[in-house]
Amino acid sequence: MKLKMLSFLILTCSLLGFSTSPFSGQTKAPSSSEDTLSQDVLRFNRELEIIKNEYVQKTSEHELLQNAMQGMASGLDPHSSFLNSDDLKDLQTATTGEFSGLGLEVGMEDGLLRVVTPIDDGPAQKAGIKSGDWIVRINNTPIQGLSLREAVKKMRGEKGSSIQLTLVRQGQHIPLLVNLKRSIIHIQSIKGHLLEPDYAYVRINSFQASTRHDLDQMIAKLQHQQKTPIKGLVLDLRNNPGGLLTSAADVTNAFLDTKKMLYNQVIVYTQGQSSEANMKITAKPNNQVYAGPLIVLINQGSASGAEIVAGALQDNKRGIIIGTKSFGKGSVQTVIPLDEMTALKLTTALYYTPSGRSIQASGIVPDITLEDLKINSLSENLAESIYPHEAELKGHLKNGNTPQKTLFSTTAVNNNDNNDLVKNDYQLFVALNLLKSLVVLQNSHNPA
Repeated sequence: MKLKMLSFLILTCSLLGFSTSPFSGQTKAPSSSEDTLSQDVLRFNRELEIIKNEYVQKTSEHELLQNAMQGMASGLDPHSSFLNSDDLKDLQTATTGEFSGLGLEVGMEDGLLRVVTPIDDGPAQKAGIKSGDWIVRINNTPIQGLSLREAVKKMRGEKGSSIQLTLVRQGQHIPLLVNLKRSIIHIQSIKGHLLEPDYAYVRINSFQASTRHDLDQMIAKLQHQQKTPIKGLVLDLRNNPGGLLTSAADVTNAFLDTKKMLYNQVIVYTQGQSSEANMKITAKPNNQVYAGPLIVLINQGSASGAEIVAGALQDNKRGIIIGTKSFGKGSVQTVIPLDEMTALKLTTALYYTPSGRSIQASGIVPDITLEDLKINSLSENLAESIYPHEAELKGHLKNGNTPQKTLFSTTAVNNNDNNDLVKNDYQLFVALNLLKSLVVLQNSHNPA
């Protein structure tokens, strides 16, 4: 073994609390645990030496040690990892929601890159790239053989720099060449619109630093679109992978009144090995922005922060949870810097809902389990075509009531909108109808 490797062994062993130096006149007798550690260190150094000298390609000690650090962290659980400089940049992008690129959400399928969706107002959307397009080349480099991370890295770059994508689109036999210029992309964590008058829909894609601020603005914007208060709201957390713990707690607070909360106003609490990992987040008074009837949609893609929100609302009996059981990621990761360029993302705690439920590996079970159905066809006004109304019968009697003035103006809702909703998003269709029922029940118990 080379002197350099031997010195590494001596340093490592000394950090473990015992000496194996051949130059030492006395050697501390190791305990059984120390003996096991000594053997592990010897094996590690031996493996490092063999790979360095015998592997088919020349590999640096730096690369091998980087791989070892990654393996040490990833072997703990699926969410702990060693972060190099590129990983840290990606993590910052996920939490701030801003990067320079094309504005594409993509996924890898069968070795090819498929467009999930173009981001609103990004270069890709403006160039006409559509969901379902296949990206087969990036600047004449074939996609096959690249990992998803490598492909995404190639598409990102400095603002104003040019890139060419070769696309394959269903129904077109000739590949499309699209020339783009990268720009600063702002990922919107909040989307929303009125499903119909009085009923709002808000989707949270992930929990970023600005999510609570964006949520407040979205609800205010939807409320501004009509003169009367919003009667009901659907909060969509489906396929939300999580994000910042504090952001998820702030979003939960937007729907909770501290005077009506159970469990001492707790939103979420965490427990870990160190005292720093143990914390409790409580709701702030006068921080609620929406107090009306609420439906929350979740599915197996709802994880971490999304489960914090759904669990806290469920425990406090604030709204009804609909969908399928969530993912079950009930752990908290802390980014601990190792130096200026690298860090360790380490699972440091488990989080618990206000009632003390751990979500880890069990998930949030919805109040109403509803699979997402795909309806391929729908006959419009089917019941009306089968069953006649009184007014359609020959010789029917006229209505004897005197026409009354309409006290409140209403906006007509196109039946085609409901038909499209039941075909395209059955879970949301059911949520909207249940929300209407809640509003009717609430009004019946609180007559004007």
